[in-house]
Amino acid sequence: MTETRPPAATLHPYEKLTPDQVLDALASIGLLGDGRLMALSSYENRVYQIHLEDPLADAGEMVVAKFYRPGRWSDAQIIEEHAFAAELMAAEIPVVGALSLNGSTLHHFADFAFSVSPRRGGRRPELDNLEVLEWIGRFLARIHTVGARQPFVHRPALNLQTHGYASREVLLAGGHLPLDMESRWCKAFDEAMQVAQAVFESAGEVQTLRLHGDCHPGNILWTPEGLPGAGPHFVDLDDARSGPAVQDLWMLLSGERAQCTRQLGALVDGYEEFREFDRHELALIEPLRTLRLVHYSAWLAQRWRDPIFPINFPWFGSSDYWKGQVDMLQEQTEAMQEEPLVV
Repeated sequence: MTETRPPAATLHPYEKLTPDQVLDALASIGLLGDGRLMALSSYENRVYQIHLEDPLADAGEMVVAKFYRPGRWSDAQIIEEHAFAAELMAAEIPVVGALSLNGSTLHHFADFAFSVSPRRGGRRPELDNLEVLEWIGRFLARIHTVGARQPFVHRPALNLQTHGYASREVLLAGGHLPLDMESRWCKAFDEAMQVAQAVFESAGEVQTLRLHGDCHPGNILWTPEGLPGAGPHFVDLDDARSGPAVQDLWMLLSGERAQCTRQLGALVDGYEEFREFDRHELALIEPLRTLRLVHYSAWLAQRWRDPIFPINFPWFGSSDYWKGQVDMLQEQTEAMQEEPLVV
């Protein structure tokens, strides 16, 4: 039986991104791959490690090519991310940014925007090691010092509207909530947002600055001491936004309250070697966690036409999934009303 394929017009753009097209895109900017190409783990974009025939002075024989998800960011927003990374690297902060090739960091080929970066190895940091957390805290402070110099012009902020209410609209407008769970989820969402709003207001005026934005352990590559470039390298500024500094700290915390307090204490100890940390922001950890929870569901919904998402997230959209989301929103509503962590 012959397999039938949907017409090209109905294919998701990434289904048209073949290995040959990836290599042709690199060739269009003067980089010739030797045929060895490996897809790297990434749901948001398509990212490939590629061996070059002729090594680059700034990258060596291997580069990483990122093909941006069509329709997510404008060219201006991507270029602004690249400029932020370049600013950080100029301050000798270990961030892996896009290479400038033929006078630009952003390139286009066959309806795709793409960039090329050096390949950097490393492992996940050992976050149960307080010295590692202090080290990361020092570099986060340096990132934020640069981030506070000027605002983003094109990239959005992280707040109740962009991550909370806008996410709700995506989910409701797209019909992603089953009928038996829609009213329950909306009720839990409304209660959570009311509490989150109250916590943000009680925290007072908090400085917003340019952030990494998605500073979870998977976006930090760690090189052990004794090796060249020892310490953390921060990768993937794709989610760089404006927001409170604590956004780049809380995703590095895990475990029970006592463990989170120790981890946060180490991060802040390192952070304050370079930059003062506003303790009022600690109250925002649980509201920010709540916003990420809601935004994650909207993120899945918006990408459901991408074939990789139904394969890897088959449980999304089921009543059981949404029941779990209601339970977590209710837990977060309680957590936001507890005393914040203290360091």
